[in-house]
Amino acid sequence: MNPDVATDIKDLSATLASVEAVMDLDGLRAQIADLEEQAARPDLWDDPDAAQKVTSQLSHRQSELRKVEELRSRLDDLPVLYELAEEDEGDAAAAADADVEREKLRADISSLEVRTLLSGEYDERDALITIRSEAGGVDAADFAEMLMRMYLRWAERHGYPVDVFDTSYAEEAGIKSTTFRVTAPYAYGTLSVEQGTHRLVRISPFDNQGRRQTSFAAVEVTPNLAQTDHVEIEDKDLRVDVYRASGPGGQGVNTTDSAVRLTHIPTGIVVSCQNERSQLQNKASAMVVLQSKLLERRRQEDQAKMDALKDSSSGSWGNQMRSYVLHPYQMVKDLRTEYEVGNPGAVLDGDIDGFLEAGIRWRRTQ
Repeated sequence: MNPDVATDIKDLSATLASVEAVMDLDGLRAQIADLEEQAARPDLWDDPDAAQKVTSQLSHRQSELRKVEELRSRLDDLPVLYELAEEDEGDAAAAADADVEREKLRADISSLEVRTLLSGEYDERDALITIRSEAGGVDAADFAEMLMRMYLRWAERHGYPVDVFDTSYAEEAGIKSTTFRVTAPYAYGTLSVEQGTHRLVRISPFDNQGRRQTSFAAVEVTPNLAQTDHVEIEDKDLRVDVYRASGPGGQGVNTTDSAVRLTHIPTGIVVSCQNERSQLQNKASAMVVLQSKLLERRRQEDQAKMDALKDSSSGSWGNQMRSYVLHPYQMVKDLRTEYEVGNPGAVLDGDIDGFLEAGIRWRRTQ
């Protein structure tokens, strides 16, 4: 085997070993055994919420263990692939296949390594994403819808379920805002690095003079509420408005006032939900979103106090964090990590894993 290849495989093995140590595989197996024991109890579904939590945790833990064990198995097989290529009189095709597998392993191990950096209090949670159009008029509304599609395509690529709670359509094109939930292991920890202001530069398709337009959209990411969380909302602090749900172009979705808008008076936070058929269901879904936003606000306030005590000067998430340039050149660049790609079309079609990994690594250094 080529000495450089052997050294590279050794380095990959050392990286995977460090990941295995952080994940504590023996502890993970013990957790799985305990959860399997709980899942086998005949009275498990007497409490559906608790049962759902147990089965979800079991599925996530089993998936984590399976992923790292498969990587170790593939890495152990890699030297054999190179040896077989050499034995077959230097089979170039077999050697090329081994090279491809080595690069795939590098990417997969790197992705798993990033996962071990997610150790925040809420990182394991599902993610609630809210996108709002900002400066830029109709182009900003169109950009907000492009970002929504980008995240939905990312979730689709990974097989993650998405629930859209509310979408407010703009008059001419695009959306004013949307809120949706991504259900996946570590969805919040992974997607939280997307929070901030996104900027689009392009020739506006809505300008009959073909001028270049800069527009902005804001992305907010909060952890989904869990059964163990407690966010007290007093009735006097809540205003409830009901209205008729609408779709693109103002068309009616149904003929009843089933959509619900909740306003938390002390903070001014407003959430809406119109995806369910009944007003009661929409109010319940909107309450989940509101409580999640209040939980995130409380977390941010606690973090601000910690930062003040530590005299921290870490970067602000509220500032511009990524630029999507479609004209006069093609590039998407993260302004915090300096990570960039020259194919905006692929990024806007959901290929954002590189940006997510770079963001998680960058945040770890702050």
